[in-house]
Amino acid sequence: MTVLDDARALHGDLVRMRRDLHARPEIGLDLPYTQERVLAGLDGLPLDIATGRALSSVTAVLRGALPGPTVLLRGDMDALPVTERSGVSYASTEPGRMHACGHDLHTTMLTGAAQLLAARRDSLAGNVVFMFQPGEEGPGGAGLMIEEGVLDASGERAVAAYALHVTSAMIPAGLFTARAGTAMAAADSVTVTVRGAGGHGSMPHRAKDPVPAACEMVLALQTMVTRRFDIHDPVVVTVGSFHAGTAENVIPAEAVFAATLRSFTRESHARIKDEVAQTLRGIAAAHGLAVDVEFDGTAYPVTVNDTGAVDHVAATIREVLGEERFFPQPRPGAGAEDFSLVLEGVPGAMVMLGACPPERDLAKAPANHAPEAAFDDAVLADGAAVYAELALRRLAAG
Repeated sequence: MTVLDDARALHGDLVRMRRDLHARPEIGLDLPYTQERVLAGLDGLPLDIATGRALSSVTAVLRGALPGPTVLLRGDMDALPVTERSGVSYASTEPGRMHACGHDLHTTMLTGAAQLLAARRDSLAGNVVFMFQPGEEGPGGAGLMIEEGVLDASGERAVAAYALHVTSAMIPAGLFTARAGTAMAAADSVTVTVRGAGGHGSMPHRAKDPVPAACEMVLALQTMVTRRFDIHDPVVVTVGSFHAGTAENVIPAEAVFAATLRSFTRESHARIKDEVAQTLRGIAAAHGLAVDVEFDGTAYPVTVNDTGAVDHVAATIREVLGEERFFPQPRPGAGAEDFSLVLEGVPGAMVMLGACPPERDLAKAPANHAPEAAFDDAVLADGAAVYAELALRRLAAG
């Protein structure tokens, strides 16, 4: 029996686990039910298992019977603060929480890979670290797991790291894609508070109105992008939140807005905060106002895939599943990933997997994070097999 045969024999169990997780989504760093479900899926396997101190992570180490290096496989586990409207029969039972990004599939596929690889321990030339990670959607769970030693969990630094990520749209179901170099953007978050002096709306000259200044700042950030950064090294700034005032005839004392900043090279990522702060402070000074510019401390760097790792991914998928099942990712995605932190310490690859349900139009299907997003369980067995084969073949290469 091949790894793929064994994975497909597990399909029913994988579907049950995934739907169980989907119905019981948890968000952030504390995922007690999800952690319990993963531990149950690993129970009885020859693994060294540790749970996190600062978060409800699971780190499992499979030690092969033969000497060799260590490979890390990562699956994120957390959901989003979204009210589900997917229409599936196993929808979330937790109000305001949903697995809208497919992490329930990642967790399930990684559990399946652990079972497949444990069954091959006697011929395994090295070690595999299974990284079950909470807190990808913002709190920065990868960074905490790295601080707690996940990259060296086997007793030595992993030589390669791989992660799969499903999509509910754009990529045809069952197809895998990855690219060398920048695969996903860096993400920073900034909250801006413009401070003035309140007053009556009929006498703005006797107040210090923060609203026009804040509006000017929003527009100036777009100009800053086009005038400070090379168009071939793009930066994206989106202001997603803006709040000021309580009534139409009251000038408020402050206006607050928040933005996400996306960049695609380490060089632009290193510059973006300074450029934003300089622009905002200049406008505030011109209006005679004060401004607080606060950047979120959980920024994610650029996700950079190693060329050799992507070549390994492409060859593995084509040999295991067929030539047509892998295609090169044409351009970086503007989403961000804290797997980027793993890739700063270990060469590896983030791999995308299409999971759009067959009854949906690929071009119009709701994307990840949408309340209507849905994912096809049919990809679970192949995803588990790819995880396992990536580790097996990388270890065999020494």
